[in-house]
Amino acid sequence: MDAWNTYELQSVCSRLSSGKGIRAKDISETGKYPVYGGNGIRGYTDTNNFDGECAVIGRQGANCGNVRFFSGKAYMTEHAVVVCANENNHTRFLSYLLSTMQLGRLSGQSAQPGLAVKTLGIQPVCVPKLDAQKRIASVLGALDDKIALNQQINKNLEEQAQALYKAWFVDFEPFGGEMPDDWRYYKLSEFLPVVTGKKNANVSSDKGVYPFFSCSQDIAWTEDYSFEGNAILVAGNGDFNVKFYNGKFEAYQRTYVLIPRNPIYTAWLYYAIKYSLDKITMAARGSVIKFITKGNLEEFSFAAPVNLADMELIPKFHSINEMIERNKKEILTLSTIRDALLPRLMSGEIDVSKIEI
Repeated sequence: MDAWNTYELQSVCSRLSSGKGIRAKDISETGKYPVYGGNGIRGYTDTNNFDGECAVIGRQGANCGNVRFFSGKAYMTEHAVVVCANENNHTRFLSYLLSTMQLGRLSGQSAQPGLAVKTLGIQPVCVPKLDAQKRIASVLGALDDKIALNQQINKNLEEQAQALYKAWFVDFEPFGGEMPDDWRYYKLSEFLPVVTGKKNANVSSDKGVYPFFSCSQDIAWTEDYSFEGNAILVAGNGDFNVKFYNGKFEAYQRTYVLIPRNPIYTAWLYYAIKYSLDKITMAARGSVIKFITKGNLEEFSFAAPVNLADMELIPKFHSINEMIERNKKEILTLSTIRDALLPRLMSGEIDVSKIEI
């Protein structure tokens, strides 16, 4: 077993500093390099101020103290702290170690929480020799790399399905750009009832048997369920978004649960709603927090063949979402394994001396 020694964080780093400010107009949805702020990726830009491997610590914002490993070129803003290991330590190992330290507790008690780089620098860290750091990082990194690969595959699959939907059902490309005579406009209510979730946010937690869908992009967990089926989940207010899920689940009372009468249409309808979400939410009400109504969804209309059941394209959307679901389940399994290993590896409980790197 390798010996572990305690140092101040700044003594094991070649860099421990914030990035630099960037104008909002220089950040967009597209660009060569990701822009990292206090809450993660803010967007993209065409210039970079970092190239290499680092741990990125959110210095301000809702995710203050959150740690991410990054490799490549990026623009790091003043709200992100960049941590690079020195020659005697391993950057990816440090990113995992820092993620276990609950750094958010070090933020100031002001209305806008913030982490001081000086405070971070004097935090004690207990680390083994470089070879052991590399072995630990290789174990956890292999899991995270596979998770990242699955996430990228899912992103590509969704983009392909969305492009397929747009080409056929919006632009009518196979028909010379004109909607065929044997097509018509359907309302969403023809395929499913629009109902809301049944629970308050206080039933959710970080652990549980069943996913809990709220208006957030993230998914929480709970111990019971009210719904089962091949479903589309639409956030009714705040951060408007749409998700799909097949199985038993629970939902927040401001989340719309859409379970088609015929499950073969679920994936296709998901991409229809996802493509037109901006259009649907244009009718949102509310002066402070915008919200959409049951009627906004029921009246949503889209083009499709009169003889929809005979359209061979519909099952393709179903097949794509089945692949995405399989990848999501593997991501969940890998994440569970990683989270179980992380504290044991970071404490030296697991002997990594025989792991080849």
